[in-house]
Amino acid sequence: MTMHEDQVDVTAETVGALIGEQFPQWRGREIRLLPSAGTVNAIFRIGDDLSARFPLQLTGAAELLAVLEQEAEAGAELAGVSTVPVPEPVALGKPGAGYPMPWSVQTWLAGTVASDAGAEAGVGGSDGFARDLAGFIGALRTADTRGRVFGGGGRGGVLTQHDGWVEKCFAESGELLDVPRLREVWSRLRGLGRTGADVMSHGDLIPGNVLVVGDGLDRLGGVLDTGGFAPADPALDLVGGWHLLERGPREVLRRELGCDDLEWERGKAWAFVQAMGTVWYYVESNPTMSRMGRRTLDRVLESTEERT
Repeated sequence: MTMHEDQVDVTAETVGALIGEQFPQWRGREIRLLPSAGTVNAIFRIGDDLSARFPLQLTGAAELLAVLEQEAEAGAELAGVSTVPVPEPVALGKPGAGYPMPWSVQTWLAGTVASDAGAEAGVGGSDGFARDLAGFIGALRTADTRGRVFGGGGRGGVLTQHDGWVEKCFAESGELLDVPRLREVWSRLRGLGRTGADVMSHGDLIPGNVLVVGDGLDRLGGVLDTGGFAPADPALDLVGGWHLLERGPREVLRRELGCDDLEWERGKAWAFVQAMGTVWYYVESNPTMSRMGRRTLDRVLESTEERT
């Protein structure tokens, strides 16, 4: 089942043809589609050290090329400050072989994606992973914004600007979630102000963008999808605590980063916005993402009840 109405599917045969036409130096390498809970790109291995990302939703070629160029620049910038391995941009491909959009090539990172079966259990209860994640977020926060501020798109700016989206999610979730309870939570979270200036942020620390390593799959081994590295609310990357960690390790993350009550609650609010959208939108087409949203909302509700 496709995840998006305008989804463009791509096969290994198409990828092989594109590689042969545009990057003959990689011709003959094994090409493998990676099973993934990702919602933006289809990802293929190219040999042992590269991966190719193919956008799933139909977008104009010129517009998408500008996005991919910006993402490559952002990914390279993040790689310069990250405490853990991250993919580094290698090349940009052109439309061809029946695929209508530009695409990108990055270095391949070893590790287990945290959303894979069994991996999240090790991560969720790990104080060590929480400290690793805090180190990563802290390093990004210290990066120079070079005078840049939040660009105004997506999460990371003003919470109340997401009222319309959250209301749509409530309307779509009546048979899936306890919407009256969730409305009460949002009515409190949406009005939280902020005092901190924008910092550099990954922007999407969900399990599918995190690699774990170690015998217990309980340490941070790398972070994926780095093209969104940009200035945002300092609380935005705290969504990782709600998407990935149970209560004890989540408190470790908070202590390591020195979050005050306001920043911590705003992080919860951003996680709430993201989770509300994943439950209903992906309930059939991407059950892993839908389950992540449910789990995050359960953590938010539990935390809210503890405060009352």
